[in-house]
Amino acid sequence: MTSVAVIAHRNKTLGGGLAELRTVLTEKGFPDPIWYEVPKSSKAPKFARKAVADGADLLFIWGGDGTVQQCVDAVAGKPVDLAILPAGTANLLANNLEIPIDLREAVDVGLNGERRTLDVGVLNGERFAVMAGVGFDAIMMRDADGELKSHLGRLAYVWTGVRATHMTSRKVRIEIDGEPWFKGKASCVLLGQMGNLASGIVAFPDARPDDGLLEIGVVTAENALQWARVLSRLVVEDAKHSPLTQMGQGRTVDIKLDRPTTYELDGGARTAKKKFRATIEPGVITVRVPQKEAP
Repeated sequence: MTSVAVIAHRNKTLGGGLAELRTVLTEKGFPDPIWYEVPKSSKAPKFARKAVADGADLLFIWGGDGTVQQCVDAVAGKPVDLAILPAGTANLLANNLEIPIDLREAVDVGLNGERRTLDVGVLNGERFAVMAGVGFDAIMMRDADGELKSHLGRLAYVWTGVRATHMTSRKVRIEIDGEPWFKGKASCVLLGQMGNLASGIVAFPDARPDDGLLEIGVVTAENALQWARVLSRLVVEDAKHSPLTQMGQGRTVDIKLDRPTTYELDGGARTAKKKFRATIEPGVITVRVPQKEAP
């Protein structure tokens, strides 16, 4: 018998809200799930771990990318399946896994979908499910947090992205699996476990979430015009052929910058640092995804 738990960011919305979620779960035969509501994503890990300790083997996560990332970090490697209820702005993991942005459909995927085992990336000791970055994208995500995102939604990323193009480049050194890979000036270092960013932008078209490898990209664009060229390539999935980017893969990535720089994990900004180590943890989470259609 499946034991269901819900971790819900109470300030995020989807469909008819948490009241509808309770109704749908009751209709599906789960009238009394383990239920925790949190006021912000940083409070989710404690209750995610508690839900697993209390016997939950299916954990519904209601919220945006920050809530999902925090829960993934907390329960990776534990005997629990994750079901995403995408109530955020970008919903990176849900979009990459084609989980519908619809409450009833997402619940159905959680209860009846296929079980897919996935890798996670780790940056400076913290796990991420989709993507992490240092520089341009992190500044864009940081400045879009809070009130601006609540008022503008996805347009907040466009607004802050335009402003972030004025960020000065950093001197960067990168090693992949212990070998020198990049040395020079860059405005963004991106680490991918999956390929798609928000708003249909494909950063890593060849990424696979279960291949035991991290994708890495460096962008050397220095002004708004050059960033426009890079972004246009991302839209048509051709960034790896841009003269302003360099792409690679590996299991361990060491990054050193000449000064502290903001970074992000799955869209959540973190305090600026100069040194970073990224690794991959193969097959440590299982996520319910839509059933594949018969050929």
